[in-house]
Amino acid sequence: MNIYFIFIPFALIAGMMAYLITYNEWMRHYSTKKEPKKIALEMAFFTFIIFVVIIFFVVNILFAGLK
Repeated sequence: MNIYFIFIPFALIAGMMAYLITYNEWMRHYSTKKEPKKIALEMAFFTFIIFVVIIFFVVNILFAGLK
């Protein structure tokens, strides 16, 4: 069983939370919804990638001794 598939939902949740928080904050600065959605989507994608990279390195370090 691949251990990475267990942690991917946590990265997705982190991305969704980053989207919601960023969108809520940037809505105060723009009169239209287009720009805050774009900024929030970029932040969500960036957060997801960072979490996946962190998970990859942590799993490889922690489980390297078990192989």
